[in-house]
Amino acid sequence: MAIVGGGIVGVCTAWQMKKRFSDAAVVLMEKEPYPAGHQTGHNSGVIHAGVYYQPGSLKAEFCKRGAEATLRFCRDHNLPVEQCGKLLVATDELEYRRMEALEKRCEQNDIVVRRMDASALRRMEPNIIGRGALYVPATGITDYRRITGKMADLFAALGGKIRTGCEVVGIEETGSDVRVRTRSDTIQARYLVACAGLQADRVAKSTGIEIDFQIIPFRGEYYRLSGRLNDLVRHLIYPIPDPDLPFLGVHLTRMIDGSVTVGPNAVLGWKREGYGGINVSGKDIADMLTFPGFWRVIAENLGSGISEMRDSLFKTGYLRRIRRYCPGIGLRNLLPYPAGIRAQAVQRDGTLVHDFLFAESDRTFHVCNAPSPAATSAIPISEHLCDLVSDRFDL
Repeated sequence: MAIVGGGIVGVCTAWQMKKRFSDAAVVLMEKEPYPAGHQTGHNSGVIHAGVYYQPGSLKAEFCKRGAEATLRFCRDHNLPVEQCGKLLVATDELEYRRMEALEKRCEQNDIVVRRMDASALRRMEPNIIGRGALYVPATGITDYRRITGKMADLFAALGGKIRTGCEVVGIEETGSDVRVRTRSDTIQARYLVACAGLQADRVAKSTGIEIDFQIIPFRGEYYRLSGRLNDLVRHLIYPIPDPDLPFLGVHLTRMIDGSVTVGPNAVLGWKREGYGGINVSGKDIADMLTFPGFWRVIAENLGSGISEMRDSLFKTGYLRRIRRYCPGIGLRNLLPYPAGIRAQAVQRDGTLVHDFLFAESDRTFHVCNAPSPAATSAIPISEHLCDLVSDRFDL
């Protein structure tokens, strides 16, 4: 079996597959020089508790199970982890009503949560203000690059093969095998599983599968607080999200190395793998502009898109969003920090895909969308993928 994609979902799936089928030859292919080079290695490091997800959904179940599994994996393998807890802060009447709805959702998802009034919030976090807050003690922080690296080590220790710097440029499926062309050679496998993230649609199309979605990249831009403010907060501080938007808003995140980041926003990316200051790809732009779903997303989210772009260009607007709940932060405290990219699957009619999306052929299985928080949920997601693949290919 060949597995394409060395993010946390791909690596964990390779490891789980090798554990299940110890005699199988499994090769993991990653185009970067190391695993976790894209979405996994550019996220906030948060272990989510599952506050936001529809009760009874796979996302809610996988997040809760995934958080427990991630904490256990870190402790079993002596990886950095801290269960610091999260505060969701309501700053006005509308957010307070949304906060009450989130509290009910937490109860339905069996997540321990405590409502706090303004004075209790100030006692817990003296530098944070708000009408009230929800305290979620189960939320934690870790380093997903290191988790992915350890999973890769465990996969290799079982006899799995890892090929980094191995970019897939073509896939040919026959009646008896799959031939994966890279820039240097061809790998022949009986089956292929693709966990290609930002390139998921292109990898699926390369096998001849007809798909009706496309990956639209959204940049999540961060700042880092100056070092003297590393003790500004003791917990993760999140705003109450707008339920009509797919992103959680600008938040303060304590990182596992002791620093504090601010972000992310959510601006349209003009390059799928653009993490620097100026990122433009003619191919990526052309693919977006010729896809009908892109224009429908733009039309339906024009107001919020303009707002996000404005705050991306002008730090004062970004700062205004933070100061709603943390007024002590100033412009001089916001230092540069690497951006992340979210692979948002969008259907042809403009619908944003928020759930799992798969595509398949006789000998290939493609994870086209693994919904956020895929890093937190990677272990149960990968177990689920192994079940699906085993059934699909009658392994």
